[in-house]
Amino acid sequence: MTKYSTAVLLIITLIASAQTKDYSKDVVSVDATIAALYEVISGDPGTPRDWDRFRYLFQPEAQLLPTRKTTEGTLTLRAMKPDEYIQFFSTRITTGFFERELHRTTEQYGTVVHVFSTYETREKKDGPVTNRGINSIQLFFDGKRYSIVNVFWCAESAGFPLPDKYIK
Repeated sequence: MTKYSTAVLLIITLIASAQTKDYSKDVVSVDATIAALYEVISGDPGTPRDWDRFRYLFQPEAQLLPTRKTTEGTLTLRAMKPDEYIQFFSTRITTGFFERELHRTTEQYGTVVHVFSTYETREKKDGPVTNRGINSIQLFFDGKRYSIVNVFWCAESAGFPLPDKYIK
């Protein structure tokens, strides 16, 4: 076997391995889905995220909707598809980024699940907290799996301190 055919075989093996990852455990429950969401975006600087895993968590029509305060003080909203969020995250987050859930309130009726998930962010896993806020996460349950429809969030940096009831 030539060095080129060995390299080609290695590439094919790596591609096949990536395509056969099983993310089904991430969507068997609300807890698993929310945990996977936080896990997949967290990591040290330069650590590649598993964006295929991220995409698997979402419905094709899903949106991610951050709110923020402009330099003029106006509150704004931005809507992104998961791939747009991946591009946004990949080009803007140059430090480490660790997001962890502090508190959760969950309501479910039939196919509809609403999770109010209080979070904190850090640049290092054990570093100081850099921000906190609430992710409003809507999920769809099709009887077999959960999938994210929307993640709509507001951070304290937008000027809204977290109420105690969402921290406990």
